[in-house]
Amino acid sequence: MYKCGSYPVTDKTAISGGIFSANILCPDIAAMAKPGQFAHIKLEGFTLRRPISICGIDRVNGTIRIVFEVRGAGTAKLSHINTGDNLDLLAPLGNGFTLPELAENERAIFVGGGIGVPPLLAAAAVYREQATAILGFRSYDKIILANDFRSIGAEVFTCTDDGSVGMKGQVTVQLKDLLQKGGVGRVFACGPLAMLTTVSQITESFGVPTEVSLEERMGCGVGACAVCACKANKDGKAFMARVCKDGPVFGVKNGEFVALDKEGV
Repeated sequence: MYKCGSYPVTDKTAISGGIFSANILCPDIAAMAKPGQFAHIKLEGFTLRRPISICGIDRVNGTIRIVFEVRGAGTAKLSHINTGDNLDLLAPLGNGFTLPELAENERAIFVGGGIGVPPLLAAAAVYREQATAILGFRSYDKIILANDFRSIGAEVFTCTDDGSVGMKGQVTVQLKDLLQKGGVGRVFACGPLAMLTTVSQITESFGVPTEVSLEERMGCGVGACAVCACKANKDGKAFMARVCKDGPVFGVKNGEFVALDKEGV
């Protein structure tokens, strides 16, 4: 179930070089949205909508938050929106994270790489003090949302490729270290495919249930055009999944991405 309409931007800020945050007043969408879903945004002059992950959901104030990076002409156009402008949204779309309840002594780990960090924030907000975020960036000037994770009570580890802040190197090193200490009930990840593959291999070796959010180019956003098709598994059978409709969140089992049902994998 999704809505389509024109909704006002309540505020918009630049949070890093080429990365912007905006809140959109859309009470009907905020009421339905789940962490891990996305909004499909129509921009004047462009035939195809742009899929942007939902970073935050405020049901009380009726807003959703998007955080996006300028990567092409479409997102460059989107970066020019201002407070009071209206955005044409088709949302919420896709299947989000399952976010099961954890035992009192368990934690959920959220592993994000670069612009894969935003969709994890709303999910981490469900667990608050039971959440640990491992956030990876190229350098200090590319870090985003670390303080937002801290503000919801999450423990935060940052990793940078150049070692300018936090641990130097890949997020997977920090992940393995935390898994070895135990007490991890669930892992959620979003970022480059190579990172997600390694995360999945590590968590499976520890027997920790994992969900990943895939980033793919999309066309229609509702599963009709199959532009975002990827290999996955469902009910023990391989199939070509549509990331926009069967995902963007998938489970992981035996090294394969698995389409989730309402109860997860």
